[in-house]
Amino acid sequence: MNDIHSIQYLRGLAAFAVVFFHISEQFGGPFTVGAAGVDLFFVISGFIMWVTTVGRPVDPQRFMWRRIVRIVPLYWIVTLLTALAIFVKPQFLFGHVLSPANLVGSLLFFPIVQNGSLHPVVIQGWTLCYEMMFYAIFALSLLLGEKQRFAVLIGVLTAMVVLNLLLLKGYAQAFTSPIVLEFAAGIVVGRLWMNDVRLQFVLALSLVVGGFLLLIVVQMLDPEMPRVLRWGIPSMLIVAGAVFAERARPFSPMALLTFFGNASYSIYVWHVLVVVVVTGIILRLGVPPSGQPASIAFVSIAISAGLYLIVEKPLTGLLKPLTRQKPATG
Repeated sequence: MNDIHSIQYLRGLAAFAVVFFHISEQFGGPFTVGAAGVDLFFVISGFIMWVTTVGRPVDPQRFMWRRIVRIVPLYWIVTLLTALAIFVKPQFLFGHVLSPANLVGSLLFFPIVQNGSLHPVVIQGWTLCYEMMFYAIFALSLLLGEKQRFAVLIGVLTAMVVLNLLLLKGYAQAFTSPIVLEFAAGIVVGRLWMNDVRLQFVLALSLVVGGFLLLIVVQMLDPEMPRVLRWGIPSMLIVAGAVFAERARPFSPMALLTFFGNASYSIYVWHVLVVVVVTGIILRLGVPPSGQPASIAFVSIAISAGLYLIVEKPLTGLLKPLTRQKPATG
């Protein structure tokens, strides 16, 4: 995936968007569309899972083990640190829910459900619950041939959304949210990519521009439109346009943008906790109100990206040997 530079750039952009959204929300700002970074992540995830598993033998158990090793350790670290911060300074983490049941549930990707939505200790961790569910479904699909796998994945994700319309409650309602169709959208783009579909550069670039315009216009015209339509479709257009534009006109990667793509998981999972700390420091330093949002965003992203170098990258290197061996079965 490192050879598709546009995907790395979009991962970094998605992480930035979510950070800006949370800071804007903190200050009562208007950048609601920044939350669409999550939808962009989901489409990218579907794309990556398909592209990295087609045309090669992939053991389902090893696939799932690699995803666990990649996602879980850092998430557990941030969850435990967030829980400690809530326990010590609950007033600084308003809206977070800390209880023994939610802590254990968050670590297992089954946090409490509030108003039909997942609400883990790390509030942005709800997306990782969907990611882990998607990985489990994808791992099972690896037992099938590629043609059957595509049909089954799209069919299962669609069927889940149909079940959601039956007014389910609790976890059944939360985990069948229409947002899972964004994984399917990424799979469709990935299949087209692996089938060597090609678009003219201008057309592909138009998809990217059109996707970003849709994000802005639809949010302004109909902010109550279902999320999978309001942000999912534009995200699919952006991802498809970006990868096909790169195929039509390859380019050399920019080191800084590639770095932020690599650091996107750390930026995403650390940023809420980091923003709380940075906000306290910025206020204590007496930064004028007009400069606070930008200062908090810049410093928080810098620190979160630094934590990629200090925590995630060494941790990944330490655990990498575990991904090369098939986990023992009973």
